[in-house]
Parts: sequence; structure tokens; C-alpha cells
Amino acid sequence: MSTPSVDRHGGSFASDVWVTFVRWTIKSVRNPFVLVVSLVQPIIFLVLFTQVFGGVATRALEGISYETYLVPAIVIQVALVAAATSGIGLVNDIENGMFEKTLVSPMNRSAVFLGKTLAEVVRIVAQVAIVLGLGVLLGAEIATGVIGALAITGICVLFSVWFTAFSNVLAVVTRDEESTIIGANLLQLPLLFVSSAFLPLPALPEWIQTVATFNPITYGVDATRAVMLGEDTMTVVEVTRFGGMWDTLVPALAVLLGLAVLFGSVAVYAIGRAASADVR
Repeated sequence: MSTPSVDRHGGSFASDVWVTFVRWTIKSVRNPFVLVVSLVQPIIFLVLFTQVFGGVATRALEGISYETYLVPAIVIQVALVAAATSGIGLVNDIENGMFEKTLVSPMNRSAVFLGKTLAEVVRIVAQVAIVLGLGVLLGAEIATGVIGALAITGICVLFSVWFTAFSNVLAVVTRDEESTIIGANLLQLPLLFVSSAFLPLPALPEWIQTVATFNPITYGVDATRAVMLGEDTMTVVEVTRFGGMWDTLVPALAVLLGLAVLFGSVAVYAIGRAASADVR
């Protein structure tokens, strides 16, 4: 009879994940201000951009409304903003001493990060669903239907992992809320505007097209847009072997998965290193 995998220093990995997940979920529910704030900016962008630029932008697009074109960018922005607040929550833990208590406990460090990330995922799923619903009310169309909406949500979750990890690394390194906020916000808007988020890349300057090739947001937006439209939308990597929207999804998801593994590993290492330093 098999037994659950148990860390030699404490309980099972799964129980450590669950305890951390429950704690951060309860913390989010008790602080709805964070949930609201991380939704405000993307919703403002969605409403203002569609109302101010909708008519002009739609004429520049080929056969689709600007609402349909923009919603994939806004849901990626939701994931980005929500992921940024993850580091702020960790800083609060550091400031009130909870982080140190976790470090000296026998909990598995990877489980601590995974449980916290899963709590962020639940929040991101709820927020993406709200924005998708609002986008449909404004006139956006999801060509792939309900399955497509679920796929878009999944892509947003995968996309959020790398920035969640990045914001947590900032929190552990700076141990300062203001520095974490500045560091995360310093990247958000520039990355959004030098990607395929708001306009087709061929309509943008050549230097932006070059930067967009190395911008994670481009791959997140192109993947969600491919599902939204049900067709190939990748503009920075030329892939033709899979057919249709899969020519976008396969390379985009490969890039996002690689980033999630890379930044997730760095975050686990940073938390582990912080644990060793604090215990000493």
C-alpha cells in the first residue's frame, strides 16, 4: 500500500500546498480592495479604448471589431496586474513577521510557492471571467464559444505564472512594498505598449516590432487572440506545420511554459535562499 510523499522535515507536500493555498485565499477574501484595484485599470482600458478608438481601429482591422481584437489584450493585462499584486501580499507577510514564521516552519519551500500561486490563480480566473463577460456585453465575439472562453482563461493562468514569480522575487529581494510596486509597475505598461496588445504589429514602428518579438506579452496576447478568433494570429514567429490557430498556440504556449518554469524556479530558489539567511 502506497503512502503519500512526505518531506523529511515536515508534513506531506500536498498538505503544505493546501495549507498555503487556504491561507492566501482567505487573506484575499478578507481584503477585497486588492481584488477591485487589480480589475479597475484593465476595465478602464477596455471601456475607454473601445469607445474612443473603436471606430478608427475597426476600419484598420480586417473584418473584426476592435472590441473582439482588444479583449484578448485586456484579459492578459488582468493576469499581469493580478500577478503583480502577489508580490505586494508577500511583502506584507515579511513586514508583519509571518514570512519568517513560515521560513522556520518545516513546510516545503516549493509547496509554499505553489500554494500561494494557486491562490492567485483562483483570483485570476474570476477576474478574467468578469472581463470576458464585459467584453461580450460591449460587442466582442468569441469565435470558439464556451470552450474558447475556458481556453483563454487557461492561457491567462499560464501567462500569469512567470510574472507572479517575478513579483515574488522582487518582494523577497527588496522586502519593501514601495519598491515591489514600483518594480512591477515599471514593467507593466511599457511591456503592454511594445507588444501586439492594442494594435497589429505591422502598424507599429519597426523598433517596436523588434522588441515585441522578445516580449512575453506578445505571446500571451497572440495566443488568447488566436482562440478568440479561431485562427492563426502570430506575427513574430512564422509557423505553418500545425494549421489554423495551432500555428499560434503551439509556439506561444511553449514560450509561456518555458518562462513559467524559469521564473518559477528562480522564485523557489529566492524563497529558499531567504529561508536559509533568515534562519541563520
